[in-house]
Amino acid sequence: MSTEQRENLDAILRQDAFPFDSDVSEQRRLLRELASAQPLPADVTVTAAALGGVPTAEITVDGIERRHVVLYFHGGVYVIGDAFQAAGLASQIGRRTGAKVISFDYRLAPEHPYPAAVDDALAAYQALLEDGTAPSDIALAGESAGGGLAVATLVNARDHGLPLPAAAFVMSPYADLTLAGATMETKREADPLFTPEAFPPRVADYVSGLDAALGLISPIFADLSGLPPLIIQAGTHEVLLDDAIRLARQAATADVQVTLDITPGCLTSSRPITRFSTKRPRRWTEPDSSCRRIWPAQNASRLNGRRHARCPLSPRSAGSNPPPLPGSTRSKA
Repeated sequence: MSTEQRENLDAILRQDAFPFDSDVSEQRRLLRELASAQPLPADVTVTAAALGGVPTAEITVDGIERRHVVLYFHGGVYVIGDAFQAAGLASQIGRRTGAKVISFDYRLAPEHPYPAAVDDALAAYQALLEDGTAPSDIALAGESAGGGLAVATLVNARDHGLPLPAAAFVMSPYADLTLAGATMETKREADPLFTPEAFPPRVADYVSGLDAALGLISPIFADLSGLPPLIIQAGTHEVLLDDAIRLARQAATADVQVTLDITPGCLTSSRPITRFSTKRPRRWTEPDSSCRRIWPAQNASRLNGRRHARCPLSPRSAGSNPPPLPGSTRSKA
């Protein structure tokens, strides 16, 4: 993609980005409207269900076996979104991992602040185990706030003595609600979707007067030792980039196997709200082949002859990668 095309798309995004400065009820209305305008592929089926008393959407793709299960955590800064609205992105993960996806409806702030979402996530995961699904056949996945909540759920499950899943795949994780990441400022101009000013009101809704640095609120500050492998995906043109980098560093320091995939020039990893403008391609960015590493033996045949998915704004260029992190990490070229 040429520089001119990239600049034109950036301008469209800035003009038509999701209005995060509106109140929560308006944001929820607009997101419902957006989701209803995005039809799912014909081979995707979504069924209402429940896990541990938590409402869910079971998402299956025709031709994919149901032995493996991805428990999916939707995004929305803990105040917007639901299980069904996330079905499009969740189905892409199911397709790439060869698994059934269960997207669940954790309670939202401000009506239900922390620890409601954390409690619901643990209840859903525990119910999946009690239903007879082997931990090795489960992976957690999520984007934005859902990515942070997925990591918090691993910590919470470990602390409750539950067996842990095979892995977790998180996209643009919102993992530091103290908003201390350097890219909140350094990527302010690069990110056309979010501004640093959009976050503090939503943080207040969720933490409700508690310390935002608590490990189950901001897992970047949690003890991550003993967690299963983490796969973390982000783009260089987003204010949450530093959350992804610091989360990977924290995991590597705790001797957790971690893969960090950073796509140069990408505006955001995989948030449904990036499809807000009808002037842009329906699929802006997608989960890449990193998530196929969750069950590599099963998915090896899916990778044969297929190129690694890339951000459409990101031509290959030498020297575009960030420096490697300590531990078992990788940065995408």
